[in-house]
Order: sequence, then C-alpha cells, then structure tokens
Amino acid sequence: MKKITYILFLILPVANLSSCYTKKKNDLAMVEYQCPMKCEGDKIFAEPGTCLVCRMDLQPVETKIEETDEISGLSIYNLPSKWTTQNNSQIELKTLKGEVVVMVMIYTSCQAACPRLVADMRGIEKQIPEAQKNKVKFVLVSIDPETDTPERLKEFSIENELDSNQWVLLRGSEMDTREFAAVLAVNYKQISPMDFSHSNIISVFDEKGELAYQKEGLGVNHKATVSKILELVN
Repeated sequence: MKKITYILFLILPVANLSSCYTKKKNDLAMVEYQCPMKCEGDKIFAEPGTCLVCRMDLQPVETKIEETDEISGLSIYNLPSKWTTQNNSQIELKTLKGEVVVMVMIYTSCQAACPRLVADMRGIEKQIPEAQKNKVKFVLVSIDPETDTPERLKEFSIENELDSNQWVLLRGSEMDTREFAAVLAVNYKQISPMDFSHSNIISVFDEKGELAYQKEGLGVNHKATVSKILELVN
C-alpha cells in the first residue's frame, strides 16, 4: 500500500492547493526572562542570565502567544472538491475539520467486498465509547457517483443502520472522486456496468485532516484502528 505522504506530495502541487490559517481559542505560554528591577524597561530576554545594569538574576515571565491552527500541505482539507451528502447537502471536506474521521470508499450496489467494509466500519464504531463518539465521523465515499445519488445513499444508510449523525455518505464528480481515491491510495476500476474492482482500505484522519492510520483488508482485526482513534480523540 502506498503511503499517503508520498501521494499527497504528488497530488497537492498539481492541484495548486493552498494552506489556510484560522485562529484558535487556546493560547500557548512561552517562558521568557526579565530584570526584576526593570532596569531596561520592559526589555525581554529569551535566555536566563543576569541584568547587565544591576547584576540581579533575570526572572522568568510568561508571555502568551496566539496559536494558529494551520492546515498543512498533507491535509485532505486543502482539496477544493465539493461533495453531496445522503441528505442532499453540498459540503467541502473541510466541513469535517475538528473531528477524527474514519473513511472508506465503497459503492452501494456492491455485493461482495463493500458489505464487509461497512460491517468493519460498524464494528469499529461499536468499540468507540459513547462519550467519545461525538468526536468521530464515519464517512463512506462512493466510487460510483452515477448510480449513488443522494436518494440512493439515504436508502443505503437506512438499510445498513448508518443513520445517526456520526455517519456521512458522500458522492462527488467523477474527477473529484478519482482525485480523492488517488490521495487515499485507493485503486478502483469499473469491470461491468454495475461492478467495480477496488482497494479495501479504511483510513483514519486526525482533526486537521492528516492521515493518521490505514488498514487494508476485509474482516481484519481493527484493534489498532480503534486504538489510533481513541488516541486522537483523547
């Protein structure tokens, strides 16, 4: 399986994705030093030492600096693609920013691998404590946007009991779907009018949209996947 770091360095420059910056509520405290007698006014020193005037030891002072919440070049939230949910709402991926995202690519008419991938996703959800579930989104992205209309995605969510607020089903344009699959290192190919061959990869992204973990396979043990999710939400 290809590493997403390698893929993103290939994809992002081509797409001319730019990082964006938003203010965060929390501040960082930086320790600096100052003469207790303020011989040189409010002059601040980065290192401990003695005042050159009174020779007293410099005293530590805390200076609050505003922290910026940068979206790095490795974040999927740089992608400009637009998606439609099972509720027929238009969103961008950055709408998911601030939550841990567990994601898989499927198509709803699949009769083989996809039902097992959905079962794996539901199995992962069941292992997340109720107190942490509101910090996690489970996202299914269709590789068959022509068939998987918002109405079909809604039906699928109800049929598979994916109708809580924690589940998001997405469809996009053919081009955006291909681009996003490349970012996830997911390969897929239409082999008949109704069937696709595709990779079976579940991906976990942190609150900034950076890949934290991937697991490939069907019906595999997702203990490590759950552990990574819990690490990110705590």
